[in-house]
Amino acid sequence: MHSEATSTNRSPKSNLTVLDELRAFWRSQPAKTLFVSLLVPWCLLFHFLGNSTYTYVDTHSLFGWMKYVFTTSPDDDYCMYIPLVVLALLCWKRDELKRVSKAFWWPALGLIALGLFIHIIGFMIQQARVSIVGFLLGLYGLTGLVWGKSWLRATFFPMFLLGFCIPLGTVAEVITLPLRKAVTFISVGIGHGLLGIDVQQNGSQILDGYGRPLYDVAPACSGIRSLISLLALSTIYAFMTFQSAWKRLVIILMAFPLAVLGNVTRISIVILVGELFGQKAGTLIEQKLGFLTFIIAVGGIMLMGRVVRDRVAASAPPVPDGLKESVA
Repeated sequence: MHSEATSTNRSPKSNLTVLDELRAFWRSQPAKTLFVSLLVPWCLLFHFLGNSTYTYVDTHSLFGWMKYVFTTSPDDDYCMYIPLVVLALLCWKRDELKRVSKAFWWPALGLIALGLFIHIIGFMIQQARVSIVGFLLGLYGLTGLVWGKSWLRATFFPMFLLGFCIPLGTVAEVITLPLRKAVTFISVGIGHGLLGIDVQQNGSQILDGYGRPLYDVAPACSGIRSLISLLALSTIYAFMTFQSAWKRLVIILMAFPLAVLGNVTRISIVILVGELFGQKAGTLIEQKLGFLTFIIAVGGIMLMGRVVRDRVAASAPPVPDGLKESVA
C-alpha cells in the first residue's frame, strides 16, 4: 500500500526527460508561427546573399563560408561548438524564460534593421565576419520583436556568447604580435631579473647571453587561443553564477590578464628548465605544458568569483539573532 501511495503521489514532472521539458517549453512560447515565419526568410537571405568573397570560398552562403573556415582553420574550429553551448544555456534557463512576460515589441525592428545594414556593409567590403555580426544582431532582434523587451534582457548573455562564432583568422595577428612580445618581455624579465638566468629578448624570441636563439614565443603560445577560450568560459561562468551586470563584466574582463599570466608562467618554467637541463628539455616542457596556461587562468577566474561573492557577503547587513533562531 505504501509503495502504491508513493507512486500515486509522484509528481508528473519528475517523469519528464529533458527533451520532454524542452518540447513543453517550446509549446508554451506564444507566437511560435510568427517567429518561424520571420526566422526562415532571415536565414534564407544569408544563405543566398550572405557571402561575396567568392575567390576565397566558392559559395553565396554565409553559413557555407562559416563551415569552410571552421573546418579548415585550427584556431577557429571552436566556433562550431558555440551554438550548442548557447542552446544548453537557454535550456538551463528555461524555467526563468517561461516566467518572462512576452509581448510583441516594435522597437526591436531597430535591431533587425541595424543587423541588415551591417550585413550590407560587410557584403560590399567583402568581409564575411562583419556579415556574421549582422546576422546575429538581427536574430537577437527577431526574438525581441516577437517576445518583447524582457526576453531580450533575459537572453542577452547567452546571445552575447554567440559572438564567439565569429572567426578571427588573420585578424588575430593584430592581437597576437603584441601578446607575443608582452609574454616574451615579462618572461625574460623574470628569468633574467629574478632567476638570474642569462637570457635576453629580441621581439618574440628568447636568446641566450651570446645572442643565440633559444625559444620563439609562437602565435599559439601568445595567449590568443587561450584568451578566446577563457573569454567564452568566463562568460558562461559569469552568466551562471552572478545576476549583477558589473560582477559578470568583472569576471569576463579577468580573462585578459589571466591569459597572459598563464602563458608567462609557462614560458618562465620553460626558461628555468632549459637552464637546468638543457634547451631540449625546455622545448619539451613548452610543447607538453600547454594545459598549464589554461589551468592557471581558470583557477584565477574561480578565485575572482569567490572574492566577488565574499565581498558581497561581507557587505551584507548582519541578520538579527532572533531572526536567525526563527529561520533555524
